[in-house]
Amino acid sequence: MALPITAFLFISFLLSATHAFESCKTLESSSDDLELSVLHMYGKCSPFSPPKHESWLDTVLNMAEKDPNRVNYLLAQKTVTAAPIASGQVLNIGNYIVRAKLGTPGQLMYMVMDTSNDAVWVPCSGCTGCSSTVFNPSLSTSFGSLDCKTTQCTQVRGLSCPAAESSPCQFNQTYGSVDSSFSATLSQDSLNLGGVGVLSNLSFGCINSVSGHSVPPQGLLGLGRGSMSLISQSQSGVFSYCLPSFKSYYFSGSLKLGPSGQPKNIRTTPLLRNPRKPSLYYVNLTGISVGKVLVPVAPGLLDFDTTTGAGTIIDSGTVITRFKAPLYTALRDEFRKQVGKDISSLGAFDTCFLATNEDQFPVITLHFTGMDLKLPTENTLIHSSSGSLACLAMAAASSNAYSVLNVIANLQQQNFRILFDLTNSRLGISREICN
Repeated sequence: MALPITAFLFISFLLSATHAFESCKTLESSSDDLELSVLHMYGKCSPFSPPKHESWLDTVLNMAEKDPNRVNYLLAQKTVTAAPIASGQVLNIGNYIVRAKLGTPGQLMYMVMDTSNDAVWVPCSGCTGCSSTVFNPSLSTSFGSLDCKTTQCTQVRGLSCPAAESSPCQFNQTYGSVDSSFSATLSQDSLNLGGVGVLSNLSFGCINSVSGHSVPPQGLLGLGRGSMSLISQSQSGVFSYCLPSFKSYYFSGSLKLGPSGQPKNIRTTPLLRNPRKPSLYYVNLTGISVGKVLVPVAPGLLDFDTTTGAGTIIDSGTVITRFKAPLYTALRDEFRKQVGKDISSLGAFDTCFLATNEDQFPVITLHFTGMDLKLPTENTLIHSSSGSLACLAMAAASSNAYSVLNVIANLQQQNFRILFDLTNSRLGISREICN
């Protein structure tokens, strides 16, 4: 039985490169186990390195270019039927990872954190196509496989079980695109989250083969609303995170699970549940302002619709915020008008200009039911490697039949505490410098 999670998960960073090795070594060897590390995928203490000779801006641009595939995957979910099967959306790109120990004794894994996914899975020893870092079930005294007759098995998407046999629960899933997939065996083991508690019977997928290049190399920690996510299995009811800026040296942040240690005074807006896509965290975006101008919005662009799945979601895995094309165009045009500079393009960004007097640039405000979110410059603009250009760090969603979602992405969430209170169906946001 999972212990209640009542403390927060935190890691801090040092600005000086002199202390880089010492700080990372401390993360590896900490004996008090009071923390679950949260790192950016390409942070200095992360085992995953960006391509060599690539600037920080190039890394962000390359990540952002993968956003449309992720958003399209979230959009393309089918309506949930009466069968108790987790929808299990999977991300196309993982930008933030957590440090966790799986098994007894614990084996260290850096797992991608994703709010739009219901699953927990890791690559296991003997896996074909997996990275060199895998979980070895034979070294864990608490590991066990789940068979097809278990309740958990009925909740797995892509199930592959013989009708008349009690065999291991096998499942197959595509991952982000048709050319990336994995197969796994549903298993159980102990997940050590440090001082916040131990989930002694966590159900997760033990991956035995991978094709394609999208599967996170050391596994996924889904924080979605489905029955097989970490949130549901831990019975937390409340969680929050603070994502650091891409520009911070270590890209470190903190994740808090459970009611203890959560902010008391925080602005909130209702969390909405959409039966079409039940794992996603919907909120009611009512408008957008650029400076003092409320951007004109055509009817339907902000509507929450349980039939089509339309609306606005908060997502930790998409890099830059994506609005429906007409909404983004109206926002962009007003922003360009108030900036009043010559405009150029850079990769995924179509509104770039000379970076001067940025304190005079218009503030973008997202209006939600009961709450306004004013975005600081660091959440609005992204700079070229030389710093000479600044670009509006938002974009239009792809124009296709599934373009029904507005996605508030992680660049716009950075250095804010984002609180998901499932117990009271509300989402809170407060400013917090978490670098």
